[in-house]
Amino acid sequence: MKMVLTSATSPDGYMACLSGWQQSYAQALRSVVRSAAPELEERLKWGHLVYFAHGPVLLIRAEPTRVLFGFWEGQRLRHIEPRLRPGGKYQMATLELKEGTPLLQETAVRLATEASKLARHEQPRLESR
Repeated sequence: MKMVLTSATSPDGYMACLSGWQQSYAQALRSVVRSAAPELEERLKWGHLVYFAHGPVLLIRAEPTRVLFGFWEGQRLRHIEPRLRPGGKYQMATLELKEGTPLLQETAVRLATEASKLARHEQPRLESR
């Protein structure tokens, strides 16, 4: 799948470039992450929102037909959300959200909170460029 390519240079700019249901989903996820895990640093990285604490912790990425909510230690979060699919480096797992896909706010809060806790207890990783 291709990302939604934008000319954004900041997280706010990224959100402003989105529209429709992708913007609604991404904004809801962003709000959850910012309130549930305010210690995470939000950046525009690799063309989407990435949240950091001693390296990348989680991402929000809009694509033409889906929004991804991904976690670098996501395989360790599958007890919270079994729809998380493994893939990528580390213990990466991603939740694929399409228009109409349900995700309880409570679940998103637990995912963001637990991902942040895991990041605080992990050894620092080098950030890939």
